[in-house]
Amino acid sequence: MTPPGDPAIGPGARLGVLDIGSNTVHLLIVDVARGGRPVPTRSHKVTLRLMRFLVDGAISAEGVDALLEAIGACTAIARQEALDDFVVIATSAIREAENGEQVVARIEREAEVSLDILSGADEASLTFLAVRRWFGWSAGRILLFDIGGGSLEIAAGDDEVPRIATSVPLGAGRSTVGFFHADPPSVADQRALRLYAKAVLEDAVAAARPVGRPDHVVGSSKTIRSLAKLAGNTMPGVGGADRVVLRRDQLDDWVPRLARMDAPSRAALPGITPDRTFQIVAGGIVLSEAMRAFGAKELDVSPWALREGRLLQMLDRL
Repeated sequence: MTPPGDPAIGPGARLGVLDIGSNTVHLLIVDVARGGRPVPTRSHKVTLRLMRFLVDGAISAEGVDALLEAIGACTAIARQEALDDFVVIATSAIREAENGEQVVARIEREAEVSLDILSGADEASLTFLAVRRWFGWSAGRILLFDIGGGSLEIAAGDDEVPRIATSVPLGAGRSTVGFFHADPPSVADQRALRLYAKAVLEDAVAAARPVGRPDHVVGSSKTIRSLAKLAGNTMPGVGGADRVVLRRDQLDDWVPRLARMDAPSRAALPGITPDRTFQIVAGGIVLSEAMRAFGAKELDVSPWALREGRLLQMLDRL
């Protein structure tokens, strides 16, 4: 693997990004050429749910071991590929952990990789870049919601670089662990999360106000894609790619039903994968409150998100 940032990449290249998130450790490898879109050639994902390994804000020894095992499996695959460039990115779960610096040092030493620790604004900006490239300039001014395990990223703007890019502590995993004390969650716990989300989102709404009203509201991340597959509408799109739209009234119809089910029952529903069953209710509540706070009645679902944004950034250096 070529070290990150090596400029010696030809007109066609194979790039890899390993995303260490709050829910998964996900490797994505793509082939790229100048002027062309990234073509995925290989993907490998390990479900981790790091939030369950947090003890007093620190990642437990068991969690670090599980993290290293997942990263080792992904880097072993990456090393089998003739990669021209390879980056490893880490997001809120490691960034905000009390022992984050020690965990990063151990990962870099034992996995023999260099970690790019993204800030919340970095996450929002890179995801916005991916969304802009996917929907194009005709989408006009975009407002983006991206729900991860640890945080909710919000970005808005008219160009490829958003005018605002912010992160708030409303990830689906974090919200589940912080507010739900049983499965299914009680009505009181759900109400507490809604009130907290509403309060947290006030500053984000105020920050986005100078950007102006969006022409296009977009949601990305596995949580939003799962909710849209369950509750949204799929219709033919341009170029053979389906357009998936999720309306807020559909979301608000489904979230209470999901909240009355336990996790195994949710897994039987279309779009709700086993790794999302425990946190899909919190994710739905957060998305509903975000859409309501920003006055969004519907959103388009983007298949591209953070990993694609980082790959596009690498591609732009070619």
